[in-house]
Amino acid sequence: MSPATPAVPSVHDLVRLRAERPEAVAEAAARRKRRSLLRTADASAPDLSTGTGSGTAPGRRATGSATDHPGRLMIIAADHPARGALAVGDRALAMANRFELLQRLCLALSRPGVDGVLASADVLEDLLLLGALEDKVVMGSMNRGGLAGAAFELDDRFTGHRPEDLVRHGFDAGKLLLRIDHEDPGSLDTLHAAARTIDAMAALRLPVFVEPFLCRRVDGRLRNELDAAAVATSIAIASGLGGTSAYTWLKVPVTEEPEDMARVMETSTLPAVLLGGEVGDDLDGAYKKWREALRLPTVRGLVVGRSLLYPVDGDVAGAVDTAVSLLQSGRDG
Repeated sequence: MSPATPAVPSVHDLVRLRAERPEAVAEAAARRKRRSLLRTADASAPDLSTGTGSGTAPGRRATGSATDHPGRLMIIAADHPARGALAVGDRALAMANRFELLQRLCLALSRPGVDGVLASADVLEDLLLLGALEDKVVMGSMNRGGLAGAAFELDDRFTGHRPEDLVRHGFDAGKLLLRIDHEDPGSLDTLHAAARTIDAMAALRLPVFVEPFLCRRVDGRLRNELDAAAVATSIAIASGLGGTSAYTWLKVPVTEEPEDMARVMETSTLPAVLLGGEVGDDLDGAYKKWREALRLPTVRGLVVGRSLLYPVDGDVAGAVDTAVSLLQSGRDG
């Protein structure tokens, strides 16, 4: 079997393969063609054939040039289900259909300029078996224990990938969520665990993307604070975690007043990517905010999930292609 050949021809064969040959996951991980986290202007992309024949996952198309946005990242996020967050807008169980999610992910990953994916182990292993992670950045989601809506949401245990799991599978980076509520003691446990995880990732020379928020409970529900002061404070805290920041990236939201982003991003010299968050029906408004923020010197890309995988108009390819185009326009701006 060639490195780009999927272990299964379709998502409907995944259950059979998982039941009969669980070792197929490790085999697919060992075969996967890897790439550097960032590509430079003189890097070249592999020439993947179009269609759904041998060498491509269902719905995959040829990738474009790696020089579309050199030194920048376009990552599709799909780690929400592992935290029990299945809603997209007013669709409470939009992400609950795993076969549909995988089909949308395979389509998104096939689009020119998409660098990789962020997900929990189960999703990444499905994508491995489908052959959708060849020459992609694979980012494992590490702490998913802070279940959405739970009383213990801020005691966000590391129930996902461990650093050694990422190494074993040959994955390229990890991501951790760091939500801090000054009135919830569970935040301190998460803060401490995050610092030690950053140390462990640095010891392995693996990049770790830290997604920090200051937050508070409103009528029992956790709300992220997106004003300039709160975002700047969360960035300062995240940047100082661990014994070294050499392998730390930041994954940050756009502030509620987009014009505040330039001042907020002066808080740290660490490289950062923008997270998509919940954009509702106003995807065009989100594109505008992302485009402006991508012009800032420390912002090196986008990590966006639900708004691109489940756009209101249903056009996944169109939504992803527009997001990719922002990386180039932001660099030129």
